Amino acid sequence: MLIWENIKLAFISLMANKMRALLTMLGIIIGIGSVIAIMTVSSSLTNSISTSFQEMGANNVTVGLKERSTNSETTQNGMNFGGSNKTASIEEDDRITDEMIQELQKQMKDSIDAIAISESVGSGTVKSGSDYANITISGVNEDYFESDQITLLAGRKIKSADLSGEKNVIMVSDKVVENMFGGNHNAALGQKISVSIDVSYYYYYIVGVYEYEESSFSSSTDEDVTTAAYIPLTTAKTQTHSDEGYTQFTVVTATSVSSVSDFATQIENFFSSYYMSNEDYKITTTTMESMTESMNDMIQTVTIAISFIAGISLLVGGIGVMNIMLVSITERTREIGTRKALGAKNSSIKLQFITESVILCLVGGVLGILVGFLLGAIAAMILGYAATVPVLAIIVAVGFSMVIGIFFGYYPANKAAKLNPIDALRYE
Repeated sequence: MLIWENIKLAFISLMANKMRALLTMLGIIIGIGSVIAIMTVSSSLTNSISTSFQEMGANNVTVGLKERSTNSETTQNGMNFGGSNKTASIEEDDRITDEMIQELQKQMKDSIDAIAISESVGSGTVKSGSDYANITISGVNEDYFESDQITLLAGRKIKSADLSGEKNVIMVSDKVVENMFGGNHNAALGQKISVSIDVSYYYYYIVGVYEYEESSFSSSTDEDVTTAAYIPLTTAKTQTHSDEGYTQFTVVTATSVSSVSDFATQIENFFSSYYMSNEDYKITTTTMESMTESMNDMIQTVTIAISFIAGISLLVGGIGVMNIMLVSITERTREIGTRKALGAKNSSIKLQFITESVILCLVGGVLGILVGFLLGAIAAMILGYAATVPVLAIIVAVGFSMVIGIFFGYYPANKAAKLNPIDALRYE
């Protein structure tokens, strides 16, 4: 009952001095608001990145060559004494062969849905008179689109007959069709296009048109944007005169695989026998799960650092609360003297002013949360992300507001409780 009375007295005191209370809470509002805004943007960005990686294939495992760390001389305290830092070139014997991949599929057939392989051909330009479109060409196998989901608008994807026949066929984006054929997807099918890459020209027939999904990080216009184009993997290897084998590929895991990370370790163990005697390279795996965790850790680290800086204003706000509470005690000295003369205990006086301090900080904290979420939502919208409410940050902000109220309100409250009732009554 005493606490409820103190809460009512605290609100009466705040309403009696609205402007002073608002100015006192300003530091709390700015501090809490800044932290909540930063946390809102961080949470929105984290969710967006996680969603993007999920769309890219959360169950995909990228398998590739990694150079072994080799030093010819002994190192002391991290210093290299005569060791070679030269990067070893990838020879044909280092590459992952078709036989290795086939054996992997055979041994782990129940855990593998598909194996996607791609080979970069290069960036080029499709030209016809004044019309042009920028593309990057990759040679892909039939399973490639199991790992890289695309929306087909017209025609078909690359198939096994294209690979076995090393056909000069190509899949292009709707942006290429808009620039070159006025946006008519069906009319583009079967058309022959010339692609300029460096000083070479390649000719392909369009067999498919897919929908280009614009990245939030892209700043190019629709006309200048560079989109991916796909040709058969065998055709790409012939045109680039590349060595047999591959430097990396992607495994699309089956839904029955309970742990992608454990399965990635099994793949590394499988290849260890092939690369045991290779002094330059070994096989390593990467999962979308690990990439997502790494990105989120980076974002969280930056967020904590910025939030800590923004939280300094909370200290300033707390000092402001202490200052105004000392002023309030001075103004109400006679009131305190009257209460003590009527038998009020020191603990009751102390509780009254601590409660008032906590209420002051809590109101400021709530206003700060509202302001912070509003600013965070606006910032997330400008960046192109869906605003996400950081529930944990709100709970922490409310709790921190109460701690500030108690911490910075204790000294003034204790000072009020120790006032001599006779001196307090005589105070002018």
